[in-house]
Amino acid sequence: MSKNVFKTFVLLAGFGALLMGIGSFFGTGGLFIGLAIGLLFVGGSYWFSDTLAVKAAGAQPVTEQEAPELYAIVRELAQRDDMPMPRIYLSPAAQPNAFATGRGPKKAVVAVTQGLLQVLDRDELRGVLAHELSHVKNRDILIGSVAAAVAMGITLIARMAMWGAMFTGGGSDRNGGNIFGVIAMAILAPIAAAMLQMALSRSREFEADRTGAQLAGDGEPLARALEKIEAYAKQVPMNVDPAQATAYIINPLSGRKVNFANLFTTHPPTEERIARLRAQHPVHD
Repeated sequence: MSKNVFKTFVLLAGFGALLMGIGSFFGTGGLFIGLAIGLLFVGGSYWFSDTLAVKAAGAQPVTEQEAPELYAIVRELAQRDDMPMPRIYLSPAAQPNAFATGRGPKKAVVAVTQGLLQVLDRDELRGVLAHELSHVKNRDILIGSVAAAVAMGITLIARMAMWGAMFTGGGSDRNGGNIFGVIAMAILAPIAAAMLQMALSRSREFEADRTGAQLAGDGEPLARALEKIEAYAKQVPMNVDPAQATAYIINPLSGRKVNFANLFTTHPPTEERIARLRAQHPVHD
C-alpha cells in the first residue's frame, strides 16, 4: 500500500506541476487557475472514474442471467481473494480486451469486451479476470484513473491555451514570443503527461500479472491470453481515447498505424510479460 501511495503522490505532483506550468503562461492568475483546474480534474476522476471509463468504452452492465459463466469466474476469484464482488460490464467491441476501474474494492468495476468472450477459453478468461481483480486488490485503479483524467485535462487545457494565445497574441515581438511558447507547451505538455502515465503503467501491469497468476494458481492461461489479445489487437481496431488506453490489459491502440499514441508505449512489452509469467509458473509437459 505504501508503494502505491508514493506513486500516487508522484503522479499528482507531476500532473499538478504540468497544469501550473500551462497556467503560468497567462501570469500569476493563470498559475492558480491551472492549479484549480488540476484539483477539479483529480477530484472528478476520483469520484467518477468508473462512470468515465465505462462510458468511454461503450460498456453496459450485464446481469448474471445474461453472463452466468462470467459471473461464476469473477465470484470465485473474488471470494478466493477475500474481495467484494465487483460490478460487471460488457463492451460490444470486437477487439478482445478488458479493464478494471473504480475508487476501490467496494466500488470496483470489471469490464470485458464481447471479443474477449469469443476468443478466449475458460481458463484464459479466468487468467485475465484474475489480472483485473489484482489491479483492484493492489489499488492500482485510482492511480490509473487519476492519470487518465488529468492527462485528458492537460491535453484539453494545452489546446485551449494555444488557440487563446493565437487569437489574442497581436503582432508585437513580446506577444509573438509568447505565442510560440504556448504552442510549444501545447505540444510538449501532453507528451510529458503521456510519459508520466507510461512510467506508472508499466510497473502496475507487471505486478498485476504476477499477483493475478498467483490468484489464478497458474500463470500459463494468462500468458496464452496475452498472446491472443496482443495478436487480435493489432488486427481489430478499437476506438479508445489514448488517455484511457493504460486501463486495458493490452494497449487497445496497438493496431493503429499512424497515431501519436503509438510514439510512447503505455504497456510493457507483451513478450516480456509472457516470459515473466512462464518463469514464475513454468509449464510442465
